[in-house]
Amino acid sequence: MPKPMTVEGQLKLRTELEELRNGRAAASKAIGEARKLGDLRENADYHAAKERQGMMEARIRYLESRLSDARVIDVTKISNNGTVIFGSTVTLEDVDTGASVKYRIVGEDEADVKLGTISNASPLGRAMIGKRLDDIFLVGEGPAEKEYQIRNIEHI
Repeated sequence: MPKPMTVEGQLKLRTELEELRNGRAAASKAIGEARKLGDLRENADYHAAKERQGMMEARIRYLESRLSDARVIDVTKISNNGTVIFGSTVTLEDVDTGASVKYRIVGEDEADVKLGTISNASPLGRAMIGKRLDDIFLVGEGPAEKEYQIRNIEHI
C-alpha cells in the first residue's frame, strides 16, 4: 500500500538518494585503498570501509523502496474545507492549560517534532485526521491523556 509523502519529503529523500549514489565511487576507492594495507582478516580499515559501504547500500535500497512506494500529496493544491487531512498544518490548544502548539502532518520519514512536523501514523496525527475546526478530541491514555481543540487548519 502506498505511503503518503509531502512534496518536500519526496525532494529531501531524492536528494539524499542522489548523494548516496554519487558516494559509491568514493566508498569503493576506500575499500581498494584499505585492501592494499595487508592481510584482510586483520585489516580494521578494510572491514570499516566494507561496513560503511554496506550501510550506504542498505540506505540506498531503503530510499528507492520508499520513493517507489510513495503517494506524493501536495496539500497546497487541495482546497481547505476545514477538515484536517494529510499535509495540513494544524494549530491546537491544550484544553487544560490553554497552551497552543502547531504541527504539520507528514509521512513517517519526514516527521521531526523539533521542526513542528508529526507523522500521520503517530497517535496525535491519527487523532487529528478527519477532525474539523473547533473540534475537541482526546489523545493518549490514563494520566498521559490530553484534550486538544483545533484552532486553525492551513494548507501551506
